[in-house]
Amino acid sequence: MLRILFLLAILVAGIAVGPIFAGHQGSVLIQTDNYDIKMSVTGLAIIVSLLFIVLFCVEWILRRVFHTSARTKGWFVGRKSTRARKQTRAAMLKLAEGDFSQVEKLLTRNADHAEQPVVNYLLAAEAAQQNGETQRINDYLSRAAELADTDQLPVDITRVRIQLAQGEYHAARHGVDQILNDAPRHPEVLRLAQQAYLKTGGYASLLDILPSIEKAKLYDEDTLETLRTQAYVGLMNQAMSDGGSEGLSQWWKDQPRKVRNNHALQIELADHFIACDDNEQAQKIILDSLKRQYDEKLIRLMPKLMSGNPEPLEKELRLQINEHGSTPLLNSTLGQLLMQHGEWEQANHVLLEAIKQRPDAHDYALLADTYDKLNHPQEAAQMRRQGLALTLK
Repeated sequence: MLRILFLLAILVAGIAVGPIFAGHQGSVLIQTDNYDIKMSVTGLAIIVSLLFIVLFCVEWILRRVFHTSARTKGWFVGRKSTRARKQTRAAMLKLAEGDFSQVEKLLTRNADHAEQPVVNYLLAAEAAQQNGETQRINDYLSRAAELADTDQLPVDITRVRIQLAQGEYHAARHGVDQILNDAPRHPEVLRLAQQAYLKTGGYASLLDILPSIEKAKLYDEDTLETLRTQAYVGLMNQAMSDGGSEGLSQWWKDQPRKVRNNHALQIELADHFIACDDNEQAQKIILDSLKRQYDEKLIRLMPKLMSGNPEPLEKELRLQINEHGSTPLLNSTLGQLLMQHGEWEQANHVLLEAIKQRPDAHDYALLADTYDKLNHPQEAAQMRRQGLALTLK
């Protein structure tokens, strides 16, 4: 606008001063093929000034038009952003209600205009998973990956979480292996890796990440120990499956001393040797472990043994009775071992003692068998009736 006023001032000055120099203004000749245009210098100056004014006016009008268009566009974009915020808030409420269909719809409307469009698409993918919509899951994850640009970690984590929820365990394990290369200490990545390894039998990999899980403080000490035991038991199963008793024995020898001295793992190992029908190895482990630490789980394994030499077990049980008292479990276990090699009178005595301390349907059945062997059918029938009544009760 200032330029227009400046040109007008020049034009007015030219008109005012022009007549003064009327006799000395000279002339201008513009010649074309068909026309000759002749005018004074003053007239040419006026025409040029007017032309500049017209051009400036056109420029001003165009600038106003385009500025209005940009403002209009910004208004529409702002309106979509406001709507996206409202829909995202509504989606969170529906998520709390468990209405995943509405969650998916609300999150994807105007998702590109949301404050965090990647988050909208990832949450929509998880909602679609709850609805069983595989194709839409892939669509949302693809769109989120496009918008995430270089920060693909949230997308990868969501993809693995959905794969686990859908039972695609091997795909999830493949995905989590790749994520661990980039984020080996990320808490959620470690949690997902733990699930994927347990589901696919990746017990060695689980043991590898347990130190990171411990540093990340994902679980308390008891849960960590349970996971560690679970991993080693899985490795035992694999060794037993691949090589039977010999494979299991060799695997155990290859473990570090700290693992071989783990009491819980010794119990599991004895149970695995019993499953392999290697009763000699199992009996040795049970007896050695009991000498170091009393554990009722070891006592309960004894009746499972089909040992050709039960005397050491009976001797150990009597030592435990002397040390820990005549408990129902110790008496019941001793009675079962005595029954295995025909010591019916002694078995009857300790089983009666066990029932006095703690009535148990299984012990009643065992006691009835001893009475049968001792030719006391009435007492045997009575024990069975009492055991049945206890079971019904």
